[in-house]
Amino acid sequence: MQNVQQKEKSNTEKGLYIMNEAIFSNAWGISSAIDIYNCNPDTIRDADAIRRFVVELCDLIEMKRFGETQVVHFGEDDKVAGYSMVQLIETSLISGHFANQSNAVYLDVFSCKPYLPEMVQNFSERFFEGTHSALNISLRK
Repeated sequence: MQNVQQKEKSNTEKGLYIMNEAIFSNAWGISSAIDIYNCNPDTIRDADAIRRFVVELCDLIEMKRFGETQVVHFGEDDKVAGYSMVQLIETSLISGHFANQSNAVYLDVFSCKPYLPEMVQNFSERFFEGTHSALNISLRK
């Protein structure tokens, strides 16, 4: 349990550093790309669950949704088939693709309002019941 707590503390410290760096450097925004692997296949194939995820994520990071979440299933090639999601937020955009073949989620969050990228990563990995995830963060200046 201590390792999990240390990891969460370390992630929170990194997230606070990114938020502070964004504010200090007067960055336009924070962009996070999160890849989540070995997700629950039922959840990533459920449009209502994806919409619920967006609402809960926006509430968690205090982003105001603008309009309805768009969730569309497409892809003739099995390699890329799955749902794609787009949610406008007042400070920019959340999008994602849910790959059926690999049971992976590819999530992008961009906002000019500072947020904790690791909080998004941890919440998303838990929501989709992934075994692990990768996070790439960039400041947009």
